[in-house]
Amino acid sequence: MPWEKSFNEELALEKAMHVFWKKGFKATSIADLIQGTGVNRSSLYNAFGGKQALFERVLVKYDRDRRRARLTDLEAKNKPKQAIYDFFDAIVADTLADEEKKGCFLINSASEISNHDDHVAGIIKNGLREIEAFFRRCIEVGQVRGEVRTDLNPEVTAKSLLGKLVAIRVLGRGALTDDALLTIAHTAKQSIA
Repeated sequence: MPWEKSFNEELALEKAMHVFWKKGFKATSIADLIQGTGVNRSSLYNAFGGKQALFERVLVKYDRDRRRARLTDLEAKNKPKQAIYDFFDAIVADTLADEEKKGCFLINSASEISNHDDHVAGIIKNGLREIEAFFRRCIEVGQVRGEVRTDLNPEVTAKSLLGKLVAIRVLGRGALTDDALLTIAHTAKQSIA
């Protein structure tokens, strides 16, 4: 008799995401995933194929539903300088509102990249490259429109902004005060003023 799924896969992925997000890939056990999702071991393996495959599905879901959705919304406004400002304002707001201090799932995963296979590492690297590309596009269009300083190198500045994003998300897990995070975001915005 074929295996029949008796749970909501999207809900299970969302719950698994929160387990991985809170504990990290390496520290998350199958027992943690069973407890966190409410899905038994055999169903978890039948539906997702194991911890690594489940993590990959969760990472793709996060990337699609959160990172890509945020960048798409910001670029749709067609105001490049304001898009960068809004990006950093939202990141700081998210970080300050995060009572669990869990940070950003993508950036947390990047810090564990050596624990992943090449495919998952590629998803992580691509996500970070796309954020950097978003910054670069905003800077280039902003320069053409006279909204962003023309003396900036778009590629170098985009890398710097990505670094500030990583700093806010990593240090926002409890290493810095709220004021310090706001200062990092302010310097990111001022760098293109």
